[in-house]
Amino acid sequence: MFDLLDSLFWLKIFFASLALCLFSALLVLNRKVPLAYVRIHAKIIALPPLAALAALITANPGQAEAPWRLDSLAWLIALFVLTIGFIVQRYSVRYLFGDRSYRKFFVLLTLTTGGASCAWLNDDLRWLLLCWGITLFGLTALIGLNSAWQAAKNAALYAGRIFALSWLAIAAAALWLSLATGHWQLSSAIAEESLVQLSSWEKTGIGLLIILTVMIPAAQWPFHRWLLDSAIAPTPVSAVMHAGLVNVGGVMLTRFAPMFSGDGLQLILLVPAVFSVLLGTGMMTVQTDYKRQLAASTVAQMGFMLVQCALGAYIAAVIHLILHGLFKAALFLQAGSAVRRYESFASKRGRPALFWDMIGGAFALTVVIGIWVSAADDGYQLISALVLGWALFIAWRQLVTANDGRVTRMAGLFILTGASLAFAIIHSGLHGLLKEAVVQGAQPPVMAAVLTVVVLLAGTAAGALIVRQRFAWSGALYLRLVKTGEPHFESVEERPNYLDQYLTQGGRQS
Repeated sequence: MFDLLDSLFWLKIFFASLALCLFSALLVLNRKVPLAYVRIHAKIIALPPLAALAALITANPGQAEAPWRLDSLAWLIALFVLTIGFIVQRYSVRYLFGDRSYRKFFVLLTLTTGGASCAWLNDDLRWLLLCWGITLFGLTALIGLNSAWQAAKNAALYAGRIFALSWLAIAAAALWLSLATGHWQLSSAIAEESLVQLSSWEKTGIGLLIILTVMIPAAQWPFHRWLLDSAIAPTPVSAVMHAGLVNVGGVMLTRFAPMFSGDGLQLILLVPAVFSVLLGTGMMTVQTDYKRQLAASTVAQMGFMLVQCALGAYIAAVIHLILHGLFKAALFLQAGSAVRRYESFASKRGRPALFWDMIGGAFALTVVIGIWVSAADDGYQLISALVLGWALFIAWRQLVTANDGRVTRMAGLFILTGASLAFAIIHSGLHGLLKEAVVQGAQPPVMAAVLTVVVLLAGTAAGALIVRQRFAWSGALYLRLVKTGEPHFESVEERPNYLDQYLTQGGRQS
């Protein structure tokens, strides 16, 4: 009882702070309020994440009390979303200063992150529909923030239509599930005694609707074009998309996990997810626009997150969406200062570099074998081991092999060791926090994981050939990836044509 009262107390504090933030955002929207107030607003929005952090610390990891579901997963997602929202708003105080939509941006961003943070605190499907609808509306408005720019309006219009399809899919799934089980409470509707009431075709139909729901915001093929179009939005908007918006699929599939346990739905989800990993990686390789490179990378990363869900590794998927969201938001916020280095690494290669590459490869292979052997019966562990080993090898090349001299290589090795320890500590802490709130899904056949690994490795080899373009088919595939990675023609302009009217007005005044 103490835990429940304690959580409900923090829930009231949380909602009170969110209400204060919304009221403060409306004050920003009022043109009679001086713009200097925006700095005060950017401090007020620190209150909800602080309340979520306090609730997370005191929460019962697996707590669910109708109508609230105040477990560690819900509070962790709320903290994650609002923290990114706070950082982005603080960043935008100066970044967007002078923009015509300056005031409207803070209102929409507060509304969007507020809706996304509240979606999982309640166990009622109707609450989920309301909060998710608010989130999608806010994201659409943020993409079209500059309403005077026709290209931005076109991008927002396309995103709005496809987001509406996502919302209708989850609405249909929620209604179907409620009518079939007699429950609006999600935990009751997906309980074992409720799911047995569903026929196989009903379970498959609801599962397909949920898969469609998460594939659209995750920008999975064939719905990836909206994310490429959204590069036209201000950079802070691209950063905040990773605050539980494009990566919401990990949370939604985790909450609906019993629907996908031991069922062919896992394999159905696995196919487009694996394809999206390959497609996103390929588009990232051939893209020249930095923001669209990051967007293509997100397509691949969200595909891998859905692969984790399809293999029943829901805790890994949630950890992935949080760490990837923080990392990619940081990359977007520093996109304006990104400088590509054209220095040829190959020109520096020689026997010392080859020697250090061999050491790094042996180290990565040892890690792969160690992780795989420790859990050979877990299909996801094979993929996880390969991904971690490949990441370690790439980091080794960048931090150790690419440096000249013993001192710089030792410094790189020290940085790599520290980063690896930090990752291990964070991963272990999040895993311990989520293990009681997240139910691990059933493992699909091991052969599915093996085939996934084979496809990913084959895609990696094909990517290397595409870059070198030594074969006719690789050149053709390169051009196909360039075309696939392009946004819609209507959402691209050589320059902002809406500025012409201001230049014309300025010329007349002069």
